[in-house]
Amino acid sequence: MSYTGGDGWQRLHPLSPIVRGGRATIAIAVVLAPVALTGGDIGREIPQLVAAGVLVALGFVSWIVTRWRIDGGDLQIETGVLRRRSTRFPLAQVQAVDVVRPGLARLFRVAELRLRMGGASGATARLAYVRESEAQPLHDRLLELARAERGEAPGEEESLPRAERPPERVLTTVPPALLAAAILISDVGIFAEAVLVGLVVTYIVSSTAATAILSGGAVWIISSFTVVWRRFNQEYRLTVAESSDGLQIRGGLVALTAETIRPGRVQAVRLVEPLLWRALGWCRLEVDLAGRQRSKGEGEAERGRLRTVLPVGSRALAEELLDVLVPDRPRELLAPAPLRARWKSPLRYRKLGWARTDTCVVTRSGRLQRVTAWVPLRKAQSFRRVQGPIQRRLSLASVHVDTAGRSVHATLRDRDVEEANRALVELTDLARAARRAA
Repeated sequence: MSYTGGDGWQRLHPLSPIVRGGRATIAIAVVLAPVALTGGDIGREIPQLVAAGVLVALGFVSWIVTRWRIDGGDLQIETGVLRRRSTRFPLAQVQAVDVVRPGLARLFRVAELRLRMGGASGATARLAYVRESEAQPLHDRLLELARAERGEAPGEEESLPRAERPPERVLTTVPPALLAAAILISDVGIFAEAVLVGLVVTYIVSSTAATAILSGGAVWIISSFTVVWRRFNQEYRLTVAESSDGLQIRGGLVALTAETIRPGRVQAVRLVEPLLWRALGWCRLEVDLAGRQRSKGEGEAERGRLRTVLPVGSRALAEELLDVLVPDRPRELLAPAPLRARWKSPLRYRKLGWARTDTCVVTRSGRLQRVTAWVPLRKAQSFRRVQGPIQRRLSLASVHVDTAGRSVHATLRDRDVEEANRALVELTDLARAARRAA
């Protein structure tokens, strides 16, 4: 069913306000359920009924004044009653279209489409919500229009109807048991476990002291367990598959998310190997993507968040995914840091190193956990040579490779001064050549 008006304008699904309300919808249901089930005194619930009625009315007004359409090469969204707002999102700047289905959306069989935009703002256009059966066709149509606006010719497989395209190749699906075990021995898991053990021990020693701690530090305690739950919820049964559209990332326990990582969208890739994970041969692979900045309507947890491609897995599996994300990455061993760097960085100088090809640079660092970062040189925005007072005394310098992403920046840390100067010139020239070739 389509909710279409004149001039191509369309409305969102009528249940959108209920799903968008989220916690408020659940709270109203919790308040009114006892009255409906037990036949209680309606008079006592008048304030709650009035509040529920106001929220329903506001939701209906929000739905009735919100409309969208595709106008030329733009997605146009209009909303507002007293203050009318019309926003245009150029389809030529679309980096990806994600399909998101929170818990209530799955219940009512609707889905949200998020158009991740490029540019400095990294804005996100949200169509929340459309009928679940219409989400995938609309997703394909928007991507097709975006390619047309950029002047990109579709590939042989992309030009076929979706039903006739070759099936996607599943690269990995993370088992829930492995994910749970990895989280429990990660930094956030160990912190939450320490908090829990501390509370239990305190309660055994003094229940009064435990009650005081719970009262005064409830926010911090809840936050520590929320981080653990959020990671498990977002990465539950995360599946990575390769298709004609790019790398497909799907997963989630309560809220399901489907995201496409298209070629050229990757700003940087980071491989994290925590101390306890290294003994088990585990690692975590994350990417910094264009258009993943937090925007209005998204949770605080998404601010600057990297996209996890492999929550936990073997190094061999990570290498297979790296072949898809950065196929031209350096393959040789990383050049170690000078021995004198141990006086400045005693905990990490053994992990320091870097290497490059003509199109990609990789750096390695870390103290307790080893972090390796790959940056395609065509994505480099600037190069900085930095030399602090201790580095000057030791004849060391660092070269920073900055990208448009917000979370991963490769750094050639604590290199010999002559090596740093030479690397700065070489990387600048190679980045310029890579951008021209792209």
